Amino acid sequence: MKYSKFNFALIFIFLTLVLVSFSNPIQTIQIKETQKKELKIAYFASGCFWCVEAIFESVDGVEEAVSGYAGGFTENPTYKSIGTGKTGHAEAVAVYYNPKKVSFKTLVKVFFGSHDPTTKNGQHPDYGSQYRSIAFYKDVVEKSIINTYMNDLNNTYYKGRIATEVTELERFYVAEDYHQNYEKLNPNNPYVRNVSIPRLNRFKKKFPELLKKSSLKY
Repeated sequence: MKYSKFNFALIFIFLTLVLVSFSNPIQTIQIKETQKKELKIAYFASGCFWCVEAIFESVDGVEEAVSGYAGGFTENPTYKSIGTGKTGHAEAVAVYYNPKKVSFKTLVKVFFGSHDPTTKNGQHPDYGSQYRSIAFYKDVVEKSIINTYMNDLNNTYYKGRIATEVTELERFYVAEDYHQNYEKLNPNNPYVRNVSIPRLNRFKKKFPELLKKSSLKY
């Protein structure tokens, strides 16, 4: 009987670890990076990361989008601490993409085309510095692509009103587990129903040519 209980305990622990590994989006990303050397990462902030994550994950060539915090000056920010507006961080996403399928320039197009970049601090109905618009770059090439695209928009459409920050990424902090894939896992949440999903659907209608086949419905 003792031997049976011991084996049962081992099996239980093993199954728990397996379930955790599959439910943890960050671990999934690490596996994908190991298996697919071609993946790159882009970073953006444009309001509530529940919305932004879902938008980027609908784009063909994007393997995963991870919610987190970036652009601030404090270490180890949390959802609660950035909500005070005193950490300098914004809700952001790390976009894991295959450059053979989608370019960084296209992701910049997705970024500017899926929110109002003229709003200084926020996207309706969320306001505060933690919801500001930021396009992060890791090198001079990405910086040039962002600035060129933004300048074109400013000159042709927004008439100089874009408030987006163009900032070098210093560090990205992954958000708490319950924020990952939030829109997908909580479709009946009132905010998701009334804000996140409508925002995603507006993006899909605007850029159907950029979507995965599985994301064409809305």
